[in-house]
Amino acid sequence: MAESLNPAASHHLPSFITPPGETDVLMVIMAIFLVLAVLGFGLLFFRLHTLPERMAHRSQKLQFEIVAVLGLIALFTHMHIFWVIGLILAFIEIPDFGTPLRRIAGSVEKIAGVKPGEGAADITPHTISTDKKVAAPATAAEDGDAAAMTAEIVQKRRKELDHA
Repeated sequence: MAESLNPAASHHLPSFITPPGETDVLMVIMAIFLVLAVLGFGLLFFRLHTLPERMAHRSQKLQFEIVAVLGLIALFTHMHIFWVIGLILAFIEIPDFGTPLRRIAGSVEKIAGVKPGEGAADITPHTISTDKKVAAPATAAEDGDAAAMTAEIVQKRRKELDHA
């Protein structure tokens, strides 16, 4: 039996109307477009969201980590103020306080007679600088006094380094 059109139907149908049983090409094209649009929008969103991190990447490590944490908080809480704070922090160049403080600490350790970087962890008579040597004992009886004086110097140096 041949299919006949309804008498009320137009004899010229638009191209986007598909006959029964055939593939709807317009729907397939729109589905592909929708998937690409969602992926493109997501990519644009994440690129924009990581903008402060990419800007802070060329700065100090601590500043970069703070900006990255602010970005993650903004991403998961949907509170955009964290993103704005991260963006502002990425624009600001924080001065380097660490290098002068490390140099001061190294100088203080040199003054205290300890090799720089060792700190006050394990101070023995061998780590004391040769600036304040104990006079060599003349006899074996004075050897005990020299050991006591060395121990006293070690205690004083340890106390000095603990304060540094």
